[in-house]
Amino acid sequence: MITEAFTERLAALTEIRAARPESVAEAAARRVRRGSPLGPNGRLMIVAADHPARGSLGAGDRPLAMADRWDLLERLCLALSRPGVDGVLGTPDVIEDLLLLGVLDEKVVLGSMNRGGLAGSAFEIDDRFTAYDARAIAEQGLDGGKMLLRIDEADPATVSTLESCARAVSELAAGRLMAMVEPFVSHRVDGRVRNVLTPEAVTRAIAIASGLGTTSAYTWLKVPVVDDMERVMAASTLPALLLGGEVPDDPDAALAGWARALRLPTVKGLIVGRSLLYPPDDDVAGAVDAAVEVLG
Repeated sequence: MITEAFTERLAALTEIRAARPESVAEAAARRVRRGSPLGPNGRLMIVAADHPARGSLGAGDRPLAMADRWDLLERLCLALSRPGVDGVLGTPDVIEDLLLLGVLDEKVVLGSMNRGGLAGSAFEIDDRFTAYDARAIAEQGLDGGKMLLRIDEADPATVSTLESCARAVSELAAGRLMAMVEPFVSHRVDGRVRNVLTPEAVTRAIAIASGLGTTSAYTWLKVPVVDDMERVMAASTLPALLLGGEVPDDPDAALAGWARALRLPTVKGLIVGRSLLYPPDDDVAGAVDAAVEVLG
């Protein structure tokens, strides 16, 4: 997928980082921001690329798909160039590469905050804030921050993640920046943390996440599509984006599920990563366009 011209641009990234690291801050200062996160249709379409920093590199049947940074960046640039795509979610390394490539003007840029709960680790629930913090998000002119909240009642580390997320929500709100919370009820099964995707579990997670921080004025939710979404989404009045999750075996069924959930009043759009960046047929543009069409 990588063209010669794009290879030259990517190769320049390392040279710029090595010789002129201040270029990152300069690119952030130059970035043209948009006035409102919502698009003209009142929807929001975000491409997610914060998986690698948590050690989650697989996509579908490709266990190391996201390990190739050049390939990932090309896919991201292609996705961001498609009509109807409003922005991106990523960790500092990814966002800064995109800033240096000059593709984030007029885009909503969300910084991923807690990546310390490495996928498959014994400390996965103890999801510490190891990437962006609220101060850096404000200083670099980003539009908000996203945090993962896994709630395991059997794991005492849950309470520290709850406290850290609450603090981040408050600090982002103080700067009038979006606080995107992705909550799950989770359990450890056979040594791995698994999210519980029943309507009851997702409803409980939404209720807990909605109450984090000193104000919910700038809080958004990132939620999975599960059964009985009308009842699930009734748990909060906060705006929500639907997450894409793993690459689906049946992309058409995934699109249909998004379409049904998007009819609900609190669902404002999509935040999808691997499903669009690594579709089964490798047609990134086609997968992105199909998701945008679902938004209406």
